[in-house]
Amino acid sequence: MTLPKIILRPKRAKPFFAQHPWVYPGAIDRVEGDAADGAEVDLVSSAGMFIARGFYNSQSKLRVRLYSWREEERLDADFFRRRLAKAMKLRVNMLGLTGPRRACRMVFSESDGLSGLVVDQYDRWLVVQFTSLALGERRELFADLLEQLLQPEGIYQRTERGIGQLEGLQAQDGALRGSLPTEPIVIEEHGIEFLVHLSEGQKTGFYLDQRDNRQVAAALAKGRRVLDAFCYSGGFGLHAARAGAASVLGLDVSEPALQLARANAERNNLGQIEFRRGDVFSQLDELVAAQEKFGVVVLDPPKFARAGNAVDDALRGYRQLQARGLKLLEEDGVLVVCCCSGLISREMLLEALAQVSTEAKRTVQILEIRGASADHPVALSCPETQYLKCIVARVW
Repeated sequence: MTLPKIILRPKRAKPFFAQHPWVYPGAIDRVEGDAADGAEVDLVSSAGMFIARGFYNSQSKLRVRLYSWREEERLDADFFRRRLAKAMKLRVNMLGLTGPRRACRMVFSESDGLSGLVVDQYDRWLVVQFTSLALGERRELFADLLEQLLQPEGIYQRTERGIGQLEGLQAQDGALRGSLPTEPIVIEEHGIEFLVHLSEGQKTGFYLDQRDNRQVAAALAKGRRVLDAFCYSGGFGLHAARAGAASVLGLDVSEPALQLARANAERNNLGQIEFRRGDVFSQLDELVAAQEKFGVVVLDPPKFARAGNAVDDALRGYRQLQARGLKLLEEDGVLVVCCCSGLISREMLLEALAQVSTEAKRTVQILEIRGASADHPVALSCPETQYLKCIVARVW
């Protein structure tokens, strides 16, 4: 069967021979054949050479998402079964992240060669997100394969905000397969139990990517007063309290998130934690005005930049946030600055911190610059998968 061909403009093929998975409209010269949205297509150089195979979507800025660089390989059920099994081998066999009450990212989109698919496992349940029209249209196929490979008790679909406009994918939250819990489920992370709502909250219910960063920050918190800004369900703060922090103050704007955080603190018998609701920037200003000081300040805000035209405003927001954090840190304090905006590079974040530390006349020593936990691997062919930055620094 002959597939439609996406013909590249001259001198545009190099990134795709190097297996970058995204083809933008500006790289495309023309389309040959009937390439319907969601259809399987071949990517071809201007000289007529086969490069890769993917799915087409005229409604998306990612006009073609690429999955295979072998001309004899079709994007069928067997292909996706093999690709899913490869992703699961990392988490199950190599990292050992699965089991009762365990949680991990089982499939991480481009990092696992499955652009547009995220699968998180929470104990006996899976939560899936489709951010590609073609994969979303094949949701029943993926549900079949996930059931065969993992035998979950249930599969829940979460939709990303704005995906209809970005991809033309019409989807809604809801059960795909099996039975789903009506109450929050319990997961365990480095000895601490967390309650997770599969159908509510941020991401797929929990920030799995910060698993190891929470433990690193906690190791520096013993005997200190800790501020956990944008605390969500208490991740950084609970780990700090368990590690021996003198006290922890968590700030967030979401009351449902704080209700979970309080329940998590009670569940783990951690009494030295207080949670306050309100706009985090305003709360930080109030703490500065009151001349409060902390030994550890964690700044883990939501994504500030979702599009290229928002980068300048996002950097301004990070600088303002970092400036407040420095004012609240005592001598020899620890600053943990996180950024989950893929459009903000590590260099941009460091430059912002250097600027505000100079203005504040504080000396900053970088102890570690970290990324996401290992179940969120970085694809060398797609640097964009290195989205999370976590700077751990001493300030004096």
